[in-house]
Amino acid sequence: MSRIDLSLVPTHSRPGGGLGFLSNTVYAFIPLAVAHGALLAGLIANRIFYLGAGLVDFKIEIIVVLAFLLCVVLGPLMVFAPQLAQAKRTGNRGYGTLAQRYVREFDAKWLRGGAPAGESLVGAATSSPSPTWGNSFEVVRTMRMVPLTRDAILQLAPRHSRRSRRWHLP
Repeated sequence: MSRIDLSLVPTHSRPGGGLGFLSNTVYAFIPLAVAHGALLAGLIANRIFYLGAGLVDFKIEIIVVLAFLLCVVLGPLMVFAPQLAQAKRTGNRGYGTLAQRYVREFDAKWLRGGAPAGESLVGAATSSPSPTWGNSFEVVRTMRMVPLTRDAILQLAPRHSRRSRRWHLP
């Protein structure tokens, strides 16, 4: 997968150069996370009830299982990181050059006296920065290196309801 030559567009409407839809794949791993959590809870409960161990004794095991599950779920998305990083660098360079050229031409024309005599600033096509390249530059600047959103990661965690005091799985 990592060797596929993707044609990523840094200004794509979907995050991650058009790969933002891949963050939805995290939801498919919820049953795996629940199964591993139940297995770990059973092992810990068995040792607590029958061997007299304390819950604090298992903090390393809990951390290891959580780290393992995060690697299993998020690891496959990391194969796109080099191509996303390259797309971001290319986009920053291209849109940065465009922005610099635009600002220099604007400065030369309107502030340094390069505008033709009698040309009105009001209604001139170059009188204000173009929102198109400005927005595009911002999209490229905030592009992530991994096609993953914070909401997708939080979807893996159980939610606690204050009213019912019960944990709800996503």
